[in-house]
Amino acid sequence: MTRARRPRPIRILAPAAVAPRIRAEFNRRQFLAGAMALGGAGLLTACGGDSDGDTASPTGDASPRATGGDLEGQVSIYTWGDYDSPDVLDAFSEELGPEIRLDAFNSNEEMIAKLVAARGTSGYDIVVPTGQFIPQMVENDLLEPINKELIPNIEHVDEAFLGLEWDPENAYSICKAWGTTGYVYDNTVITRELTDWNDFIDAAKNEASGRTSLLDDPAELTGLYFWANGINWTTEDEADLQAAEDFLVGELAPHITAFDSYPGGSAIPQGQHVLMQSWNGDARLGIMESPDPDRWTWVLGAPATQLWMDNWCIAKGAPNIEAAHAFINFVLAPENVIEQTDYIGYHTGAKDVESMAEEAGLEMLDLIFFTPDQVATMQEGAVNSAQQRIVDIWNKMKAAAGA
Repeated sequence: MTRARRPRPIRILAPAAVAPRIRAEFNRRQFLAGAMALGGAGLLTACGGDSDGDTASPTGDASPRATGGDLEGQVSIYTWGDYDSPDVLDAFSEELGPEIRLDAFNSNEEMIAKLVAARGTSGYDIVVPTGQFIPQMVENDLLEPINKELIPNIEHVDEAFLGLEWDPENAYSICKAWGTTGYVYDNTVITRELTDWNDFIDAAKNEASGRTSLLDDPAELTGLYFWANGINWTTEDEADLQAAEDFLVGELAPHITAFDSYPGGSAIPQGQHVLMQSWNGDARLGIMESPDPDRWTWVLGAPATQLWMDNWCIAKGAPNIEAAHAFINFVLAPENVIEQTDYIGYHTGAKDVESMAEEAGLEMLDLIFFTPDQVATMQEGAVNSAQQRIVDIWNKMKAAAGA
C-alpha cells in the first residue's frame, strides 16, 4: 500500500484486558480557573479537588444538536499533528463535499486551554482528547453530545474500545486510536543495545548528550523518571515529584537538545538527533521515511510505559456539526480504517484491524500491534492533584535545557 505524506502538522489506547479505569480528580471551578489562567500560553494547569469523576456527566442539555440534515461546507479539526491520512481526508471531501481544515496541538493541556478560553466559540468542530481528560471536558461543557444514529459505522469498532469508564455510553467520544511511548536511537552512534528507560537516560547523558529530544508533553517528562525508577507515573506524592524535578531539571536537562512531540516528521528522517523519545506510530513513520531505516532502532519503554487512547469528540458550539458527524462516520468505515492505520501507525480500535493490516501488507506491524505481555507493562494516565506540579516541572526543565 502506498502512502503519500504531505507537510501537515500525529499521535494517539487499549484492549479489553486493560480497559481504562481512570479517576479524574479535580473540580469544575479549579479546572476552569487553571485552564483560563494559562489559556494564552496554551497550557492547562489542573488543580486537585475532591470530586469523583469516573464517568462523563454533562452539566447542561445532553441532547445532540445534529439531526442528519444537510452537510455544511467545511469541517474544522483540532488534533495531534499529522494524525490522519491525506488520502482519507481528500476522499471525504471528494465524496461528501465539506472541505477539511486542520490545526494541531502538542498536548491535551494546550487543546483544553483553547476550548476553555473560547467558551464555545473556538470554531472547531472536532477535537481529539485523550481518554482521561474527557470527564472534565464534559463536566465543563466543552463537548457536544454525539448523535450515534448518525454514526452507523460505530458497528465496526471493537467492543473492547467502547463503553470505557470515561464515557460508558459513548455519549461524547468514539475511539480514534491508541498507542504507547518508547524511543528511537541511531545505532550507528549508540552502538550498544538499549533496552529500557534507564538505558535511555544513560545514553542521553553520554553518547547522545546534546543530541537527545524528549516529547513536548508534561506527563511524558515526569513519566520518564518514574518509569525508570519503578514509581507509578500518576503518583501524587510530593517526595516523588520533588525527586523527579531534581533529576530532570538538575541532571538530565543539560543534555537535552529539543522537546519535540513529532520526531517522525523530520528529526528521524533527517537524522537531526541520535536519541528521541517518541510515540510508537510517529516512530514508525519516521523510520519508514528515513533514507536509511536500518540506522534506527525502536525500543518500547521498559520496565513500564504509557498506555493512551485518543478519541473523536465534537467541540462545544461546533459550527459544522452535521459535517462533523459525517466525517467521524466516514473514517470508521473499514476501507478508511486500514488507510488510517497505515498512515498514522496506531491501532485504531477497529474490529479485525490487525488481520486487515497483515492482508494489506502493511510494514513494521510490531510498532502498531503489541503482545499481551507488552500491553501488561503499559500504564494508564490520570488527571489528578499533581497536574499543576507536573506542568511546573515541565516548564522548569525546558528552561534549564534552554528550550
